[in-house]
Amino acid sequence: MVEDDDLTPNLVSKPMSSNGEFVPPDGLCWVSILSCLLLACSYVGSLYVWRSDLPRDHPAVIKRRFTSVLIVSALSPVFVWAWKEYTGISPAPSLLALMGVRFEGLLPAIVLPLLLTMVLFLGPLIQLVMDCPWGFMDGIRVVLDPCFWALCLSDMRWLRNQVVAPLTEELVFRACMLPMLVPCAGPSTAIFTCPLFFGVAHFHHVIELLRFRQGTVSGIFLSAAFQFSYTAVFGAYTAFIFIRTGHLVGPVLCHSFCNYMGFPALGTALEHQHRLTVLSCYVLGVLFFLLLLFPMTDPLFYGLPTPVCTLSASSGSPCS
Repeated sequence: MVEDDDLTPNLVSKPMSSNGEFVPPDGLCWVSILSCLLLACSYVGSLYVWRSDLPRDHPAVIKRRFTSVLIVSALSPVFVWAWKEYTGISPAPSLLALMGVRFEGLLPAIVLPLLLTMVLFLGPLIQLVMDCPWGFMDGIRVVLDPCFWALCLSDMRWLRNQVVAPLTEELVFRACMLPMLVPCAGPSTAIFTCPLFFGVAHFHHVIELLRFRQGTVSGIFLSAAFQFSYTAVFGAYTAFIFIRTGHLVGPVLCHSFCNYMGFPALGTALEHQHRLTVLSCYVLGVLFFLLLLFPMTDPLFYGLPTPVCTLSASSGSPCS
């Protein structure tokens, strides 16, 4: 006869309490935080292994940094594997599944988070359409033109902002860090803890701004504080998407889209000739985003429970 405890899903094979619930091993939080810190330092440090007097947007600098961040990103799963081995946590999902690389629920993971993010940017998108000199069909023709994409792929800044940065940053700061933080802090706390590493990692821009004297010292640090704030908020959003969907592709596409859109130009919206329409779309976008946030990221679309949620002792929101 099978005992009740044997019916408990084998989400984490060890360590377990007598009633089958996950019990974090001693010192797990310290190991997880130090592992994430080491991973963040490795990513940022890789940007500075090349000695150069050129600014960060120079193609030669971008190409060198592509090499270093791609190497660190390729090695980042080793950090998660080493963390697993050291802590003794043995999750049922594979390492790749924990990091959001899986086929179950892939199509919804590609479409729904990106649509949700576009809803949030309804105001800026409407503003962009109003100010764009092209017609709708002109835009379609440009998007379908191979020469347009060839030009984009030859632009180092475009590749960095739309491809390499979203892919490597989401892999390192979400796909690798969240599986290490969720068993320690739980899904909800991990969503707000993980972005701190992401936000602090962007402080390295201060070094370059000071080095090339691109503004006053106070202005540079004020800009860095603002950048930390919005990157932390954005990091919490993509961490939420990662945990809810269990996929890496959604955060990567949302990251790329947000890099393209940039921070909403509220000042320009206030001075727009169709200000009432544009501002109404800003408000509607935020309202619809809040209404759709949980329905469009429902784990039922992506396979319940999502792999990273199997590392948590609690099965409540945002895992359900």
